[in-house]
Amino acid sequence: MNYVTTGGVTVGLCILARFLITWWPGRKALLKDPARRAAEVGPFLIAWAYGCLAVLGVGGLIGWAADTALWISNWLGDVALVWGVGGRSGQHGAGAAYQPLTQTGGALVLVLTAVLLAAVKKSRFGHDIKTGAWCGVCLGTSAGVAGFAAAPLAEGVNWLGDVLYGAF
Repeated sequence: MNYVTTGGVTVGLCILARFLITWWPGRKALLKDPARRAAEVGPFLIAWAYGCLAVLGVGGLIGWAADTALWISNWLGDVALVWGVGGRSGQHGAGAAYQPLTQTGGALVLVLTAVLLAAVKKSRFGHDIKTGAWCGVCLGTSAGVAGFAAAPLAEGVNWLGDVLYGAF
């Protein structure tokens, strides 16, 4: 498992900030139709949750892809910190409690991968889904609020996998 660096967390926060700034409809529009405006955030949040789960997977092609995305994000963020503001590279961000996925939890992540790939291809929210997953990969193992959200997500997917696969 790859660990997130300060640069990787920075990349994840930049992705999140960019999404929120481009999504923000303004106070009047938000108060006029809050349900529709909140629903516009849904694809990003669902993909973010998937990204958190994907980075918690320790093996296979999905885990390798998530670890590679995290490694690239760490590198990009470290370069930006060193050359942009004079920071240090390779500083590990404080990690959250690591909650691995069980066999059935991993199976559900595989199903979610198929659903997410289809949604990226068919949905008008393809860009939001891709950036949400990338943001989840970057922030899923951080010690911030996003990292703390990853542990209950893993518990929920493990439980749901046990329930679904136990029924067959």
